Amino acid sequence: MKPSWVAGGVRARSLARRRYGAGAASSLASCGSLSQALERLAATPYGHEVRPGMSLAEAQLAVSGTTLWHYRVLGGWVPSEGVQLLRVLAAGFEIANADRLLSSWGDEGARDAAPAYRLGALATAWPRLERAGSVPALRGVLAASPWGDPGDDSPWAVRVGMRLSWAHRAVALLPTRWVLGATALLVAREVFAAGHAFGPAARRTAESLLGVPAMAAGTVSDFVSALPRDASWSLAGLTDESGLWLAEAGWWKQVERDAFHDLRTAPLDAATLVGAAAVLGVDAWRVRAALEVAERGGAGREVFDAVA
Repeated sequence: MKPSWVAGGVRARSLARRRYGAGAASSLASCGSLSQALERLAATPYGHEVRPGMSLAEAQLAVSGTTLWHYRVLGGWVPSEGVQLLRVLAAGFEIANADRLLSSWGDEGARDAAPAYRLGALATAWPRLERAGSVPALRGVLAASPWGDPGDDSPWAVRVGMRLSWAHRAVALLPTRWVLGATALLVAREVFAAGHAFGPAARRTAESLLGVPAMAAGTVSDFVSALPRDASWSLAGLTDESGLWLAEAGWWKQVERDAFHDLRTAPLDAATLVGAAAVLGVDAWRVRAALEVAERGGAGREVFDAVA
């Protein structure tokens, strides 16, 4: 075992232990206001970026930004193959940056209002993507990068294409059930809830991950039945699109359970790194949701506790 894996694994476990936690997030959700919640959160490791007085959107961005910062810290402790894993794990932040860039072209104030996540060495193509001035230009940069060509110039095609491209890369590096479960949720949301039709490029990628029969399904039930086992678990029991939000919450919770198991049982290696990164990612998802409940004065905390 490389000494850098040992050092990185120790650091990863240490960061995972500093997570906010489900109980603390539930308490955060019960705060009477966003202001009160931010005062509390700023005194935790999330205080690296969270500040009192932020809006909800700013605070949620800061929560996720703190997680990305932790990933970047870990990148300095692990060998090169660990950095490759972290780059795949951090790809969601680059997708979020691209989402905001696409939105900014429809809203002149959006580009400055939502600063990009700072990926540093964990970026795949972001510095170049940021310089694109239009959707066709963005597509061209993607096509010349590991993201690949999304297949169309529409903002929706770029958004979905990047997510499917991530899954195609991640399935060989991260736990298969996590990646395929997330892909099944994405397809169900876009096809059955939103009513979108996948273009040829997106369909080919989705078929390579989920299978041709699943992508040919005409109903949610048929889709779930046709999925491979490593994908169908995330939609187990789902019969229509109304339950997708619960299925998505279930995906996060199962990833957390798997990650905790890896942290407890794996040697100080890649599995430890992935487990810690996943625990930190789920923690940020839960805290972001708690802040949203706190902004409503705690209304909806019962639902939060049930799903988060």
